[in-house]
Amino acid sequence: MGLPLAAAFAAASLPTFAQNEHTAMSASHPYVGMWVTDDGHVRHELLAPDVNGVGRYDEARGRRQSAYQGRYTITGHHIDYVDDTGFTADGEFVDDVLYHGGMVLRRETPRAGTE
Repeated sequence: MGLPLAAAFAAASLPTFAQNEHTAMSASHPYVGMWVTDDGHVRHELLAPDVNGVGRYDEARGRRQSAYQGRYTITGHHIDYVDDTGFTADGEFVDDVLYHGGMVLRRETPRAGTE
């Protein structure tokens, strides 16, 4: 492979500034984190979205860790879910509260000394 071709190949395989910028913004998306029902029974973790805006979620129910897992997308304040079995659901974020499937989930805040 000649030097110009090798340089072009290397440049094409590097992420663009826009991809890096999107990744940084995704990691700090305002809805990423742990969402919990008031009784603590449902714990819904939204992981940072990828460069395409698709994130993963992991939901625990009671003592059952990872009861539901799948992917999500957010448009504005609306979230759409597709779990790994193909089941779909959605929800809305209103005033930092997630309304999903008849449940009310609030952002979990770290306890003092656990950050």
